[in-house]
Amino acid sequence: MSETPSKISVKEIYKIFGPDPASVLERVRAGASKSEILNETGHTVGLRDVSLEIRPGETFVIMGLSGSGKSTLIRHFNLLIEPTAGHILVDGHDVVDMGTEELRDLRRHRMSMVFQRFALLPHKTVLENAVYGLKVAGIDKSEAEQRAREQIELVGLGGFENQYPSQLSGGMQQRVGLARALATQSEILLMDEAFSALDPLIRNDMQGQLLELQQTLHKTIVFITHDLDEALRLGDHIAILKDGALSQVGTAEEILMDPADDYVARFVRDVNRSRVITVGSIVSESRALRLSEVNPQSVAAGMEETGQRAIYVVDEDNRPIGAADEQVFTRVDGSSPVRPEHLHEPATVTTDMVIEEMLPTMATRDYPLAVVDHDGRFLGTVSRRDTVSELVPRATEPEAAMAEAGAPGGR
Repeated sequence: MSETPSKISVKEIYKIFGPDPASVLERVRAGASKSEILNETGHTVGLRDVSLEIRPGETFVIMGLSGSGKSTLIRHFNLLIEPTAGHILVDGHDVVDMGTEELRDLRRHRMSMVFQRFALLPHKTVLENAVYGLKVAGIDKSEAEQRAREQIELVGLGGFENQYPSQLSGGMQQRVGLARALATQSEILLMDEAFSALDPLIRNDMQGQLLELQQTLHKTIVFITHDLDEALRLGDHIAILKDGALSQVGTAEEILMDPADDYVARFVRDVNRSRVITVGSIVSESRALRLSEVNPQSVAAGMEETGQRAIYVVDEDNRPIGAADEQVFTRVDGSSPVRPEHLHEPATVTTDMVIEEMLPTMATRDYPLAVVDHDGRFLGTVSRRDTVSELVPRATEPEAAMAEAGAPGGR
């Protein structure tokens, strides 16, 4: 099956700010540092050889510290900033080559932007602000108002249509900005630090609302943030920028479990990994027995082979029916066969559960949990040892070297 074409393709984008960017482009391409370029030429490197593929319907988060180039990058998507070199393709069409009318159509109908500071018109009501983009696009007044009212309702502001921005909280004002962007019915939402001006509780609520809306709307969202927790919560994929260059692109799990370099490793060190890493990432392949195979010898051999305190027993459809250890045979009368009621109750979790969701179940068992697919079929096990090892971030190479050099006995 062929792979779904990208909604947005960023191809080798460079952005250099200064009087003559083209004159220093080759030096940047050759690897001259940001500070070298600034000190020797007076130009500032905003972006360096950035390439990304953003899929239809995903929330793609671009994050980094102040000055990393993330806001510069998102403004290339609708050509508010033109690249010094490179291309941005939207549905296969290069934005860089678009004429005035085509670019205007892109900004009015295909891409909407939600800003950090709300960008509401203070003298207009909630409804008038939500309608504004449609009015500029020339949409009939009655249709525009109907579409705006629908989106105001969708973001939870029904009944506030006639209020003014000054009468609303910060979170409510940001909802108006979101409703205005959604009312255009554009396929792509560009959200530049959209929630960073909000108080933490309101910000958390807005993140939740965006996740909820995305379940229904399936927009392609490009979301800019400097907050790693926000990125991990919202992003299907995350790109981390440093000094205008990409450090890593991946899912939250990929970035947490396999940071590309020391910069990314330091970035994610203090993250609550249990809320991001899924059971599927730490499942161990493990042998299971059929009920007819359960006997003292097979159970002992299975436990020794897996190094676990019990071995799972499955039915003919490979669904767990219980766990067996030596204690099981104390419940069997004489030479009677082992039956399901002799086994320990199965404890199952699914691959898409995050570790935090799994921990309460694990706390009630002295043996590993059975990992199953969505049809309930046995895939393997997850143990406390595996879980703990994944929750402790791996040391960066310099840290590991220091630890080895300074540890007693070199261990």
